[in-house]
Amino acid sequence: MSMEIEFRNVDKSYGEKSVLKDFCLQVEKGEFLTIIGTSGCGKTTMLKMVNGLITPDAGEIFVMGKDISKEDQVMLRRNIGYAIQGGVLFPHMTVEQNISYVPNLLNKGDRKRTENAVEKWMGIVGLDDEILGRYPAELSGGQQQRVGIARALAASPELLLMDEPFGAVDEITKAQLQKELKEIYRKTGITVLFVTHDIAEALTLGTRVLVMDHGEIQQLATPEELLKNPATDYVARLVEKELH
Repeated sequence: MSMEIEFRNVDKSYGEKSVLKDFCLQVEKGEFLTIIGTSGCGKTTMLKMVNGLITPDAGEIFVMGKDISKEDQVMLRRNIGYAIQGGVLFPHMTVEQNISYVPNLLNKGDRKRTENAVEKWMGIVGLDDEILGRYPAELSGGQQQRVGIARALAASPELLLMDEPFGAVDEITKAQLQKELKEIYRKTGITVLFVTHDIAEALTLGTRVLVMDHGEIQQLATPEELLKNPATDYVARLVEKELH
């Protein structure tokens, strides 16, 4: 397996508060890594470092073998899908314009190619073509989230970052979206980093689960291993909640 992402001795502080301390992590190509921990434990900071939205105070981050501090940040972000809670769509653009935004930049005016990408991903995330002309405000929460995922995937990135993407939808919609995401992962073999505060979601989706607390890794293991052999009291407490 080749390495998709590597953190080498990364530190990050905000004022007096240290968010990541000597953080080391390797994510292999094709993994679905779920990341869980308390609020403020460094999950989102770590995720945003992968696409250069936050820079570390110390240490190095490699994505697809390249030190990202030496890369063009705009191009780096165009090649990485990013989906966050609520989808955060462009409100003044239609569904079609939202999904085709990055493919348009990458396809340099090859309209047919962009249209094909939009059609393909609309189908994969379970959206009807009839909503292509609608604006985000005219969609349900679940539809907005699906459009957000389609937009993140429309440029066919090798890497997808997701920050609590299903946090704002009801439980039934959430279960459907999880199922669809698993299917997308199965079909594409894309590498996924998925931040959540829901241990059940982390165990359901991840091929490996990263448990963080106070900027440090508590455990990195398969869901089965995590349930069987929690490495710390903190992990044991998380898992216990899930088992009861």
